[in-house]
Amino acid sequence: MASKFGLGRGLADIQASMGEIPDISILTGGERVVIKQIPLVQIGANPDQPRKTFNADELNDLATSIKEKGVLQPILLRAVQNRPYNYEIVAGERRFRASKIAGLSEIPAVIKKLDDSDAMEIALIENVQRENLDPIEEAAAYKNLIDKCNYDISDVSRLIGKSESYIRNSIRLTDLPKSVQKMVSDGMISASHARTIAVADNPEQLAQEIVQNKMSVSDTASRVKNVKRAGKSRGFTNKTISANDIKKIESDIKKALKVTAKIIERRGGAGQIILKFNTRIEMNELVEKLTK
Repeated sequence: MASKFGLGRGLADIQASMGEIPDISILTGGERVVIKQIPLVQIGANPDQPRKTFNADELNDLATSIKEKGVLQPILLRAVQNRPYNYEIVAGERRFRASKIAGLSEIPAVIKKLDDSDAMEIALIENVQRENLDPIEEAAAYKNLIDKCNYDISDVSRLIGKSESYIRNSIRLTDLPKSVQKMVSDGMISASHARTIAVADNPEQLAQEIVQNKMSVSDTASRVKNVKRAGKSRGFTNKTISANDIKKIESDIKKALKVTAKIIERRGGAGQIILKFNTRIEMNELVEKLTK
């Protein structure tokens, strides 16, 4: 596409050179993607958008660029029902917000059919790849994938391309009091400081000590050794069932019920058993076996 229309040209430029047309159709890979002009009033934000904070100066700069050059990259939307808007943003909320500031009435968008899990994945990947999430937003996004999409740590690790220990340590930040999380988001203490005090019983007090005494992460770790641990600090990392035992249980369930099973263990031994079926017939047979 770049070679045909020239580098640095926006969608508005392309439409101008091609004439007034409602949509632009692009063949990408084996899929034809249609870019539509969608009225801003028909679009709403995704409540599970990982990024919660938007820098006003950066938005104004982007709005100025949009006024001059238009929106250079379409946003990604999905159609929704029972909402006060027709489309929900999957990726591109900064462009959407800046377009409103710039006074646009519509924005170029690609509309895809996506379920909640797919939309959450794409939103997270886009933000993580662009490295514009603060540590608390990133941690909350990982936790959302686990809590709302039935992912486990290894699933998130493969999806994001980061180690399981990184994901696990990141999620620990969500256990911190809101006041401490705000200190991290505001840059008063680092994410490393926050992860260190997350296991303590008094993280708020420790966070204040870090700021007041300008403690290093090493100093903080030494301080944490001498304080009481939070009751749930070890429950998250310790698994009560080994990986081999989980595989055997999943295999036994599959033999008994004739469907694929997945066990997800969470804190303190809690968890889920997910049964997957491929057809309505399989579902009916499974329900019959489970309700006998």
